[in-house]
Amino acid sequence: MPCRSSRHTRRRHAALVPFVLAASCAVALPALAATPITVTSKAATDGPIRYTVRVASKAFGDAQETRTLRSGDTDDFTWRTTPPGGAVATPQGCPDYASLPLDANGAMVRQTQVRLAPIVASNGTATVQVSFRAQAPHGTQTLSSNGATLTCPAVVAHSEVAHLTMPTNGTAKTLKLSDGTQITISAQR
Repeated sequence: MPCRSSRHTRRRHAALVPFVLAASCAVALPALAATPITVTSKAATDGPIRYTVRVASKAFGDAQETRTLRSGDTDDFTWRTTPPGGAVATPQGCPDYASLPLDANGAMVRQTQVRLAPIVASNGTATVQVSFRAQAPHGTQTLSSNGATLTCPAVVAHSEVAHLTMPTNGTAKTLKLSDGTQITISAQR
């Protein structure tokens, strides 16, 4: 009898194997499935944003450029242009010679610099620090240096820092500086 009883047990076990195998697969498959992918229409707030900077100034000229920045980055927009009437010859003995914007011939030209430092909030609004610095020759002046008479450019300069809050949807925002220069900035994701 013990043999007969073990044969029934083996048959029962053999009948249970497909059921146990199917049940374990049903439990294991969901555990191996990948997490679902969520697609959103919004870009990350710290992603690259295209900033267009446009400067309009009677003293320093007009310029425009577009660059891509991330939140927390800083970038300098620098333009050198020939002033009306041409570049002004600048001898090496002129005051602040090393810091003047000079062309390849050593003559002073106009230079405009705008530094952007944007921080983008989680709602997509950018807080931007704008630093403006410009120099231009405005005629000449006669100076004496070490017994020599020099004709140097009369330098007009302006420097100012401003802060603004703006959307990153392409809407432009304009700053008017104390010297009348207008800086228009737009940010687009």
